[in-house]
Amino acid sequence: MCPAARVCPGGAPACQVADPGRAGAAGDIVLIVPVPLPGPNEADQQPPDAAEVALLSRGFLGVMAPDGGLTELQHLLLEAIVPAMTGYPFDPGDALAPDAFALVLARRTLAFRTRIVQLAILGVLVLRPIPPEVTARVTAFAREASVDDGMLAVARRFSEGSLGLASFDFQRNGYAGRWGPDDDRALHVSSHLAGAWDPAVDDPALARRWTDLEDLPPGSLGRRVSDFYRARGFAYPGLNGSAPPLLAQHDWVHVLADYGTTVEAELEVFAFIARANDDMRAFSLLAMVVCLFETGYLATGAGLFESDTGHLSRQGVAVRLADAMRRGARCRGGVDFLRTDWFGLADRSVEDVRAHFGVEAKATEAVAAGSVGPWERGGISPFQWEAGRALAEVRGLAYDPFGAGV
Repeated sequence: MCPAARVCPGGAPACQVADPGRAGAAGDIVLIVPVPLPGPNEADQQPPDAAEVALLSRGFLGVMAPDGGLTELQHLLLEAIVPAMTGYPFDPGDALAPDAFALVLARRTLAFRTRIVQLAILGVLVLRPIPPEVTARVTAFAREASVDDGMLAVARRFSEGSLGLASFDFQRNGYAGRWGPDDDRALHVSSHLAGAWDPAVDDPALARRWTDLEDLPPGSLGRRVSDFYRARGFAYPGLNGSAPPLLAQHDWVHVLADYGTTVEAELEVFAFIARANDDMRAFSLLAMVVCLFETGYLATGAGLFESDTGHLSRQGVAVRLADAMRRGARCRGGVDFLRTDWFGLADRSVEDVRAHFGVEAKATEAVAAGSVGPWERGGISPFQWEAGRALAEVRGLAYDPFGAGV
């Protein structure tokens, strides 16, 4: 029996497809209705085994590859992400069509299916240009898998060349699309932000809260964040020239997860943040930085970032991003790091907060590929180094990068 155990339109019996790769072959009945979600007692909650990973690999190949096969970057991503997230290698054989790929997920939950669709979308977003037939296949796969993800609309806009409309879809369908007054509480701003990524450059109470981090004990999370800011010449939220308070939330994650502040490290941080969150809209955060720092589909993002392309393609960065996803997924429970009240954790040691969230160490492969922390050589950009020196001079202090080096 077909693993979806469905009935075709018109009451015909469900197709007999022993191998999902044969869906649509001569003699088979092609199903055009979405694969239904399994019942509570029918869902497969176990990690995928080697056989399922091989089928998933064939599915990614079938929906992501443009004419001529996977691009080098698509291949690098799948070779890195699939084993990082499953423990088994990316192992494609004959490509699966979208409907057959969806059948592979017949016993999987909506959350599992959505993660698979999002990985397929990620593979599309690294293409430039994006062939319309690729977005059509990924859209068909998502529909067959009963998944609706807002970044599908963004990918379609990009493939059509409608970059302005795609940027609008990012805002509407992404992580910050439903930001409200209740969400401001974690940011400790004095007045409601009209937009999630809006700055707060005249908020003395907010600035004072950040400045007070400098008085916390050495080794505490808050003190290390203040060190992080001073080493790079960053202005505290609430002061002129500061980053939007929501974006400043991710600076705590740089320290918590031990990532530097080069562009490549930003890709790691947002991969970690996106995968740790059980809210599927958080995937848009990873999609955003890929579109900023690899393909340039977005000119700006998060209220501060500007496009700087080609960084995901650099040697080793795909491995680093994959490990960041793994570490995010392994965090205890679903964690929304951008809505976390960090000041409530600021006086605790970095090690204690890592244990609190279940943050695991980096894989040796990621470290070998160049992943460094904020206090290591390569963990700071030349611009940030000079900004930190300038800030120290203004304050009449000797510059201390706290171990970071260009």
